[in-house]
Amino acid sequence: MLYLWLKALHVIAVIAWMAGMLYLPRLFVYHCQVAPGSEASEKFKLMERRLLRAIINPAMAATWIFGIAMVVLGEWWSHGWLIAKLALVIGMQAMHGMLVRWQRDFAEDRNTRSERFYRFMNEVPTLLMIGIVILVIVKPF
Repeated sequence: MLYLWLKALHVIAVIAWMAGMLYLPRLFVYHCQVAPGSEASEKFKLMERRLLRAIINPAMAATWIFGIAMVVLGEWWSHGWLIAKLALVIGMQAMHGMLVRWQRDFAEDRNTRSERFYRFMNEVPTLLMIGIVILVIVKPF
């Protein structure tokens, strides 16, 4: 029963993490369209900071905590699909780190990246998520 509770909490955390990971780059796209220091820019800065601190960061931490607990409890360490999934989750973690860095750039009016760049980067979490879900559900190896 504990395993099922961990799984439920893990899925809830993943959904929250992914919601933020998909929304923040979209905010960056719109933030690129306004002048640095403008009222709109300051509003985007507030939205980006709150999204990161209130949703994305806690959800990421919960995802890792509940995920690791499930792996330990379920003794999944030796399964190939889990190794591949962890590689993709580490990729998601790297994307998370880049979002943090880009949010700081916007907060300090130092963004040098284009709207197109953020449109492209907005797709990366989706691609990683697709791979992760396939590995977890199908367990191809």
